[in-house]
Amino acid sequence: MTTRRAFIGTLAGGLLAAPRASEAQPAGKIPRIGVLSSGLSGASGPVLEGFLQGLRGFGYVESKSVIIEYRSDEGNPTRLPDLAAELVRLKVDVILASGGTQTILAAKNATSTIPIIFPTVGDPVAAGIVASFARPGGNITGLTLMAPELGGKKLGFLKEVVPHVRRVAVLGQEGNSFTALDFKNLQAPASAMGLQLQHVEVRSPDDFESAFSRIMNTVRANALFLQAVNLFVDFRRQIADLATKSRLPAIADLRELTEAGILMSYGANRTDLGRRAATYVDKILRGAKPADLPVEQPTKFELVITLKTAKALGLTMPPSLLQRADEVIQ
Repeated sequence: MTTRRAFIGTLAGGLLAAPRASEAQPAGKIPRIGVLSSGLSGASGPVLEGFLQGLRGFGYVESKSVIIEYRSDEGNPTRLPDLAAELVRLKVDVILASGGTQTILAAKNATSTIPIIFPTVGDPVAAGIVASFARPGGNITGLTLMAPELGGKKLGFLKEVVPHVRRVAVLGQEGNSFTALDFKNLQAPASAMGLQLQHVEVRSPDDFESAFSRIMNTVRANALFLQAVNLFVDFRRQIADLATKSRLPAIADLRELTEAGILMSYGANRTDLGRRAATYVDKILRGAKPADLPVEQPTKFELVITLKTAKALGLTMPPSLLQRADEVIQ
């Protein structure tokens, strides 16, 4: 089923008002973009918002100079293969696979010829999506969330807020290759800061309560590090409530979790990643090959802090940290 959220209609209206894009396809042919997304918030998230903004910036006018086919699994990833196959049958010119590794692999398994752009992913090389960052090969390229310094910076922010922190629980998802690699990369900066890390993994929301029980009673963590997992975005309020109830200062990658009540987030600006994904799509529609477009790493990051949560945890946020924040939520 085609899924369109209210904000998409608003942005599409913006697209309709934009100037016509330069000719990118043969005369008389209107390019067709397939958008394959996953997760409960996949079709209405900041990545897609940024992507549509980016298309508008290039002058694409929806239903006039470009047709966009939206497909979302609406939180049921078992639907992804069928949705990807449906986009292939529609003969779209390019697919935007938004929502992580499962979404991208579903698109990759559905076609080896239609160009596929991913706006966010963990490690596309380890996941077998591309051959290398510099030379992706095949019909897939895009943007990764990987940034070597990111994990260390987030641990540093926790240390600033809770100077006495010693044990940090790292909450991830079982079977997720990116979170496993991310945890491995955290070891060196954690050791340098005198921190002990414990990886706690969940499979579904049914595991959240037991995971937090383990974090508090077995790990005895002083703070919580949330890895970049779509599951945590979809159930962010439950995660935030459990973190606050457990009195755990927590940091996440994604601002949506901070808006839901997690103390802090620091990570790539996903709206910006969506806009940059539009650049890839524009190049593809103008004749570029995915194999010739290197995978990009994020360049724009944002620190968001929620003061209401800090008060609930009895924490006084360092003024220097508040000054460095891109946004402070009261």
